[in-house]
Amino acid sequence: MSGRKIVHVDCDCFYAAIEMRDDPRLARQPLAVGGSPDRRGVIATCNYEARAYGVRSAMSSRHALKLCPDLLIVKPRFDAYRAASREIHRIFRDYTERIEPLSLDEAYLDVSASPHFSGSATRIAADIRRRIWQELHITVSAGVAPNKFLAKIASDWRKPNGLFVITPGEVDAFVADLPVSKLHGVGKVTADKLGRLGIRNCAELREWDRLALVREFGSFGERLWQLARGIDERPVQVDSRRQSLSVEHTYDVDLPDLSACLERLPLLLEELDGRLERLDRSYRPDKPFVKVKFHDFTQTTLEQAGAGRDLDSYRLLLGAAFARGAKPVRLLGVGVRLIDLQDRHEQLELFAR
Repeated sequence: MSGRKIVHVDCDCFYAAIEMRDDPRLARQPLAVGGSPDRRGVIATCNYEARAYGVRSAMSSRHALKLCPDLLIVKPRFDAYRAASREIHRIFRDYTERIEPLSLDEAYLDVSASPHFSGSATRIAADIRRRIWQELHITVSAGVAPNKFLAKIASDWRKPNGLFVITPGEVDAFVADLPVSKLHGVGKVTADKLGRLGIRNCAELREWDRLALVREFGSFGERLWQLARGIDERPVQVDSRRQSLSVEHTYDVDLPDLSACLERLPLLLEELDGRLERLDRSYRPDKPFVKVKFHDFTQTTLEQAGAGRDLDSYRLLLGAAFARGAKPVRLLGVGVRLIDLQDRHEQLELFAR
């Protein structure tokens, strides 16, 4: 296991959760986000009230309405979902830079070297869940394990709004009881073939040697042999595309008040401007933001859609951010969110207009 500590975070019915958060009238009734049933639309996601009727993502909207005649289907608001995703990743980055996004609402985090909570991945995951609820008012589920395969399984173990941990010492027994249908890469066809061979769980899969599995399943047989033993050496692949650009400075002596903070602002912005000039043209600067870490290590980040990137705009942001704590400051940061011009794929093909 090489001492790795992997956290898999998965938002609970993300799109629907954002819709219910922004319009509380939608809560506690069957809700789906997707395309119109009159135009061959597809369900992107739905809340748990809708799932009780059998509604699922990727299902046609028309079929979903047959299963649940009271289902309310709302159009997706990708701008709102991306904004929430950026905030979630901002929280992630407070714990580690080793983040592998899988989608807007799901990511792996390698916290093996994180100094937070004395290196406890369980406490890091719990704190991430707490902050996302407090700051974004949506719930997430998290799994903690020595590798990506098990962390992803763990995050689904106590959904919704759950946390499940698989320690290195628990891996062998946990995986032995695991149905083969839960293994990464095992779809319906492979699961059916395994069933015909009398293999229903990993304990039974372990009875097959490596060469026999390769004969039956080709190169995937090697992967099956490893997964049956809880082995997954895949690293967390850090996203190389930027979501923001910022500069920050930690001061040897705490800044006592807002006036002292404002005095430092021009130098920070000068450095930020220099970095923006060197930025790849595949990005476009968007919302400005400031970060303030107080002397007691509490911190806040504040951004403003539609605001300029001039000194006066950052002064207003810094004043509002400082007011959240009104304590001596040990770190100041200024930055700007970035629009990735290479990312044109909106996945809109899921939703017929």
